[in-house]
Amino acid sequence: MTALVPGGNAPVATGSIRVDVVYAPLPGADIDVSAFALLSSGKVKNDSAMCFYGQPNILAGAVQLIDASTGRASFTVDLSRLADEVDKVALTATIHENKANFERVSSLVVTLSGGIESRISTTGMTETALILGEFYRRQGQWKYRCVAQGFAGGLAPLATHFGVEIADTPAPAAAPAPQPAPAPQVAPVPKPTVSLSKVTLDKSRSSISLEKSASGFGLIKVNLNWNQRKSGGFFARSKSIDLDVGCLFEMQDGHKGVVQALGNAFGSLSEEPYVQLMGDDRTGSVTDGEWIHINGQQWSRIRRILVYAFIYDGAPNWAETDGVVTIFIPGQPEIEVRLNEEGGRLGCCAIALLENDNGAVKVTRRVDFHKSQAPMDKAYNWGMRWSAGSK
Repeated sequence: MTALVPGGNAPVATGSIRVDVVYAPLPGADIDVSAFALLSSGKVKNDSAMCFYGQPNILAGAVQLIDASTGRASFTVDLSRLADEVDKVALTATIHENKANFERVSSLVVTLSGGIESRISTTGMTETALILGEFYRRQGQWKYRCVAQGFAGGLAPLATHFGVEIADTPAPAAAPAPQPAPAPQVAPVPKPTVSLSKVTLDKSRSSISLEKSASGFGLIKVNLNWNQRKSGGFFARSKSIDLDVGCLFEMQDGHKGVVQALGNAFGSLSEEPYVQLMGDDRTGSVTDGEWIHINGQQWSRIRRILVYAFIYDGAPNWAETDGVVTIFIPGQPEIEVRLNEEGGRLGCCAIALLENDNGAVKVTRRVDFHKSQAPMDKAYNWGMRWSAGSK
């Protein structure tokens, strides 16, 4: 095992390398580990060069975040698949929302397959962002260097250092002043941006908990959208996909039920279940898809909600739907779950489970498939009785 101290480097094999970042978790604070693919300028080319929890696969899979569990983050970096313009791949760690600094992280170790390890001392580190190390080209060969360089302010200044402009960081307002007529100028090249206001739940990061603010959760919106497709051959009758959203709900008092278009069970926002389906798009042509609204001011009365989609008519398989569910909660990051698994010919997909976790909204990705709502109900121990319905 080759042990690297800050500034130390070692050659690495050109090919696929696994990187494991293992750290002591911080109570009440999440640590996010990211990777940046950099040009010779030390900057990213565009937002597709940042691999993080919201974008775990970049550069056609050359860099992938494969595990983001508590206390560990793992990447695969295939150096042989990187374009010639990529000069470095930097590994970073940041403490979410600057809730602590790295001095509180008692252990932090980066291990590379092939026998390279760097134990980073965090003693006295007041920073909330850290460049752990970097892969870099030197005379046609790849090496790895332990960097251990800190940044105050968290992910935003760190991303800016690499040429990424954080989309949800407002620019400071300029003082008003009279301006002379400007000379013609070449339009500036826009900086690459990446939005940190979206969280994508996948196999590497399957859940997130959102704490209630002083004003409560407000109106929680759940959107199902998908691509309209046609099935059948040249002489077959054209048929549009009808992919519907619905949910099972359970109240704190044990009352259970369903909200869906099938059976005209549209629910209500002003009374139990405080969940309402806002229409039914039978064609997939409505650009913003279908919506379920949840009265977040009544979240304390709700125990859990299972959001699902089912194929009512026309879709031969789930892969053709290209479906995505997005959850919007005021003052919170958007939460996205993609239906990116095949599902076979099963007609119902349990997508996301929303649970009341001591007042917080805990969202967990599911994306498991069932023949219909009844076997899905059984799998999640809802215990309702089902009969055939229509819409």
